Parts: sequence; C-alpha cells; structure tokens
Amino acid sequence: TVYSPVQPDPDAVAFASDKPLLLSLIDTRTYESGYARVSANGGVPHTLLKAPEIVNGTRTVFNAGLHDLTRPPLVARHADRYVFARESFREYRDLWASDSDFTKPVKVTDANPQQAKYRWGTERLIDYKAADGTPLRAVMLIPDGLAKDRKAPLLLYFYETFSSTLHSYYTPAPGTSPNLSRYVSNGYVVVLPDVHYRVGHPGASAVNCLLPAVDAAVRTGYVDPNRVGIAGHSWAAYQINYLITKSHRFRAVEAGAAVDDMISAYSGIRLESGVVRESQYEHTQSRIGATPWDRPDLFMENSGLFGIKNITTPYLTIHNDMDGAVPQFQGIEFITAMRRLGKEAYLFSFDGEEHGLRGREQQKYWTVHLDEWFDHWLKGAPRPAWMNGVDYLHRGERDVHPLYGEPD
Repeated sequence: TVYSPVQPDPDAVAFASDKPLLLSLIDTRTYESGYARVSANGGVPHTLLKAPEIVNGTRTVFNAGLHDLTRPPLVARHADRYVFARESFREYRDLWASDSDFTKPVKVTDANPQQAKYRWGTERLIDYKAADGTPLRAVMLIPDGLAKDRKAPLLLYFYETFSSTLHSYYTPAPGTSPNLSRYVSNGYVVVLPDVHYRVGHPGASAVNCLLPAVDAAVRTGYVDPNRVGIAGHSWAAYQINYLITKSHRFRAVEAGAAVDDMISAYSGIRLESGVVRESQYEHTQSRIGATPWDRPDLFMENSGLFGIKNITTPYLTIHNDMDGAVPQFQGIEFITAMRRLGKEAYLFSFDGEEHGLRGREQQKYWTVHLDEWFDHWLKGAPRPAWMNGVDYLHRGERDVHPLYGEPD
C-alpha cells in the first residue's frame, strides 16, 4: 500500500507538527483506495476508508510507476464534516459526506440517474505473462449478462500502463478515442493491458505484451478469438502500426495520430510547444535510447513504415492538419503507403483540429464513424457507405445528429 499526505484544510500553510496526518492510500495489488491517519511522530497508519473504487482521485496511464493523484477531501469550516468523490466503472463520480473519521459515509448526489436506462458492465483484473515471461496485468470490462457460451467481440485499448485505472468511470460521450462504456454497453468485452518496454525495442515490446493480452482474454471464456480489434491514439497508435506489421491477429484496428517513421520524425518539432522531438527518442517515451547516427538500425527496426507490405488488417486512422504533437505527414505517409500497396486503409482529417478533437461537432462526427468501423468488422454490421469512398466536394456533409438520441 502506498500512502501520501494530504491537507484537507485549504487555509493551512503547512502540516501541524502536533496533529495526526491525513493520508491518501492506494493498494498496489487491488487498486483499492481511500484514506488513513498516522501520528505526526510516525508509526503504522490507521485505515479510515478503503474501498474498491477511486476515492477522490485520478490514475495515470504512463509507464513510470503508479501515480494515484488523490486530492484531499473538502472540509467544512465549522463542522466535523468531509466531502469527497468516489467512483468505479459502474458508479458515476458522485459526492459523499462523512465525519473526519470517515464513519458511515453518505452519498449526497445522484448526478447520473439516466445510466439506469442502459446496459452496463463489470470490471476485473486479469493476470498473465508476456511472451518473454514478464508478469503483466490488464483491466477487463465485461458486459452485464454476458454468458461464457455467448462469445463476444474483444476490443483492446491501451497506452502504456492501464491496469492501475481499475475502478475508473468512463462517462459516455463522443471524443477522439473509443468510449469504453459505449462498447461494453453494446456487447463488447474491453481489455486495457499494460505494456512494459525494453529501451531500443519499443515496437517489439508492444508485440511481446499485447498478443499475450489477447490470449489471456480468450482464456476467460468470454471472447471470440476471431473477432478481436485494437484501438489507440498517439503513442499507442505508433505501437499498433508496428504491431500489425508483425501479426495478423486483429480483425480491424484504429490507430490515431501515429508516428510511423522514427527517422523522419526524430528531428521534427512539436508545434504546440516548440520542443524539438530528438530527446523524446533518445531519453523519454519513444525509448530508442540513441541517435539515428549511432543506431540507424534501431530507428528502422522500430518504424512501422518499413513493414507495411506485411499488413493484412483493415486500418482506420484520424490525423488532423493542426496536430502539434505528431506531424500530420506521419499519418499521411502511412496511409498513402498502405494505399500504394493495395491495403484497406482509411484516413479522417478534421480541418483546424489538433492532436485530439476539441470541437463537439467534430467529436460526434468522428465517433459515429469509429463505432461503425468496429461494429462492421467485429459485430457483422452492414458495411457503412463511407467505406466506399466520399468525394472531396461532399466530405463532411453527413448528418450524424439523428444517431444521438434516447434508448428504445
């Protein structure tokens, strides 16, 4: 269990040396969270609240250790009362109240009653091993009422570390990435796996970790092994681009705003910050650990562009013209190479949009097409008309608003 001091009194400038400290806690095995108290002189923390939920916090998906960003509860100025939020995959992030010992917390808001109209799901952790034997974990989201003899389609969604996001609530809404609650509600099993990386070989690391995640999901008995898709954005999309050059396991993929050529991307500039990209490959997320002059072999090995001839998986991407994190030409390179080699591939680009969609109308438009993509390939829905091509003069004319309505 990891403990961190929190200060509930907004007027306090420091922790009092003569009073007990309030601590946030997170169990690194179960990802239960809550609060504890410890004497200012030290000793063993006394647990006040521990629940299979995210209590007043958020979780990171970056592979740099567990970061539980827990905030202190709000404290009443003239009463022994705390207010804090708690959530799980099934329970919306409502507010709760209690005394300062967290005895008998009471729910004081019901912000999402309309959820009762919809099918939801349950969450669990699954443990398995990477191809090289490294222990791994993943979050598995299972639709309510799904029997093991009714094999469901599987959607993998990932970034770096997702197991620590257990108990996260996914508000149904359009966006850039698949809305996980929507997919579970519509009969998909969703798995959120972890990836552990070897410096110099980020692409191979993804293969090492992601394919065993599919196998682990299939072993649970809920998943149809022939209806597996994968989606991810940015760094995750890079890994997907590499993965599908090495595996034909996936029925369809969506990879948004991906780097496909590490050589051409290396000396580019992240336009939203002005930062040169070189350090990203030498020292941080891209994990090459060298310059292209010292190790050109690693830059080529880890670039999906050079393996496109091996791809057989239908491919969908979104890459916008004002992307300040990953230059749009990276997505254009990949999609035009796919088309040149006769692969099935589609690109969505929204004028004026950046690395992720910000405009609500654009989010709605893209989400409809993304959902149609996976529903077609993984659930057997009719092939959407846009997959037959949309000419330039009529692009963006489709009205998707009728598809956003109340459930039957």
